Amino acid sequence: MPIVAAVDRDGPNDQVLEEAQNLASGFNDEVHVVHVLNQKEFREIEQTSVEETGTTVSMDEIRSFAKEVADEAAKGVVDTYHPVGLVGDAADELVDYVDDNDARYIVVGSRKRSPVGKALFGSVAQSVLLSAPCPVVAVIQDGE
Repeated sequence: MPIVAAVDRDGPNDQVLEEAQNLASGFNDEVHVVHVLNQKEFREIEQTSVEETGTTVSMDEIRSFAKEVADEAAKGVVDTYHPVGLVGDAADELVDYVDDNDARYIVVGSRKRSPVGKALFGSVAQSVLLSAPCPVVAVIQDGE
């Protein structure tokens, strides 16, 4: 059963990845590092491609780009991992991936918030917490 670490292109991701590695070590599981390219990021890549080359980008290339983001985030932080790139709504794609792969845990990050905002997580983290078919570990990330 994999431990899924959800990473963001803008980071920070180290605490999420370290927690996923700790869980994977404890259960002798594999870490799947997942980045979901959202609609806004997809549009930016598509627009850049059209402007620079006059052609659109295939979905395989988009998924490959998302996988590279996951791979770059994990390098030097996690010893052994499987990078995964997905495209779509981050919460929905993560929950579907976790369900399809029978994950043991999913680890998500949440940024520090104001006193009022502490009652709420980020929209992706909150949606995953409410929808995931497995336990969710929410890591409150320092800084940024």
